[in-house]
Amino acid sequence: MNDKGVKNPSADLTKLGFQHTTANWNSTRDELIQRTLDLNLGVLNNTGALCINTGEFTGRSPKDKFTVKDALTENAVDWNNINQAYSTEAFDALQTKVVAHLDAKSEIFVRDVSACADANYKVNVRVITETPWASLFADNMFIRPSDEEKQSIDPDWTILCAPSFMADAKADGTRQHNFSIINFTKKVILIGGSGYTGEIKKGIFTVLNFELPHLKNVLSMHCSANIGNDGDTALFFGLSGTGKTTLSADPNRKLIGDDEHGWSNEGVFNFEGGCYAKCVDLTEEKEPDIFRAIKHGAILENIGFYEGTNEVNFEDVKITENTRVSYPLFHINNIAVPSVGTTPKNIFFLSYDAFGVLPPISKLTEAQAMYLFISGYTSKVAGTEAGVTEPQTTFSACFGAAFLPLHPTKYAEMLGNKLKESGANVWLINTGMTGGVYGVGKRMSLKYTRALITAALNGELNNAEFETLPIFNFQIPSAVDGVPSEILNPRNTWTDKAAYDAKAGELAAKFNDNFKKYADQASAEILAAAPKI
Repeated sequence: MNDKGVKNPSADLTKLGFQHTTANWNSTRDELIQRTLDLNLGVLNNTGALCINTGEFTGRSPKDKFTVKDALTENAVDWNNINQAYSTEAFDALQTKVVAHLDAKSEIFVRDVSACADANYKVNVRVITETPWASLFADNMFIRPSDEEKQSIDPDWTILCAPSFMADAKADGTRQHNFSIINFTKKVILIGGSGYTGEIKKGIFTVLNFELPHLKNVLSMHCSANIGNDGDTALFFGLSGTGKTTLSADPNRKLIGDDEHGWSNEGVFNFEGGCYAKCVDLTEEKEPDIFRAIKHGAILENIGFYEGTNEVNFEDVKITENTRVSYPLFHINNIAVPSVGTTPKNIFFLSYDAFGVLPPISKLTEAQAMYLFISGYTSKVAGTEAGVTEPQTTFSACFGAAFLPLHPTKYAEMLGNKLKESGANVWLINTGMTGGVYGVGKRMSLKYTRALITAALNGELNNAEFETLPIFNFQIPSAVDGVPSEILNPRNTWTDKAAYDAKAGELAAKFNDNFKKYADQASAEILAAAPKI
């Protein structure tokens, strides 16, 4: 493979300190797949997708993520146990080591891509990787420039990804051998010691969560989005496992994107050019779009096969529960081109409630929406993480605390302003348990969840009769076509009503306890929207 894609690639790399390695610039997708196979770094499954193993890390490592603290970030970043400070001096020294490590390799892979489908906010990204499949991942997940555009791209950001480089924690100032470090002034991200590709994706998401709200007055969001035939845009907020990807893939609506978006004065736009979906227990019946997207060009991570075959066993979690597939948006037929939408008309907050307390759908007031957005509630269940043996509440501010450099109230204030300006409906959707806690009740039917969301999107709930759910004071519809009325009020699904009341009070107390850390910066209206025990 020859150097190609930029006017003077050697000069671009020389500026970073590269002198010896062979650089494969913007290799084709087929070239990257073949190179991965030649190096015995992956195999093809029976549908032609590339199957790879990310090694020691099969998920992100939030405790090993750092941000350089300097004049630009010192007073802007919300420094905490997620946004951990790292010195400029340590970053410069570590970058020199990472470049030297990559430069000693016989070859590296350089990919020019961009983020943000709205040209007004486009960010050019150069991704320099040690493995060909990581370069293919970048091509899948970011926006792919044309061949002509590649000739003159000047990157705004550079990512250096070296999974086989192990940091010396004591000398380099990291927690352990792996790291992901963002330098907002140099516009460089260093990733080392981990082959998990999500670090690349979420590194740029973190960048946009700083630059767009802080510098360009655009709300950045951890959500999926789709658009109807009438041009009505819907957003789906939710933490991992709540159904963002599944529920936004609607055969009657075009997908804008499944995970990361911006909301400007003009409307909504996707940050990415692909999808990164969980695929544990995946079936064509449950999630046809994702299942059919697993073909030549897609990357399956850390999966298992049926013995003696190259057919994926999606129930196999011997390596990890966090099996993933990445694929470009064009692997899905029903997509919006370009990946932009209008000002949202409906917004859905998705929560996997393992306690069976929340209704399958609730209509929220603006204050309740703000309270729940800042709370970012879902729950973990047994088996999803080491040490989790019973359901646990999880609160992640703005449904994405791990990626928010600014204080959560900054994003919440922006959302509040957007809600006032747009008049969008906000709905809470429980994709978790009904009829009891995890292990007693059963998971909410995907069929019913889709029917409820469709009813909201079609305006069928605009004139519905609502009743008030005690403690949380959510408005829940009394009847929805195609959905059994008895499941709409969660209390009705419990055999033991007193047990429901006790569990509801317990969950409400956890909401209130979590919100204490935001109370001093929340308005009286938002505080009044808290559950009443």
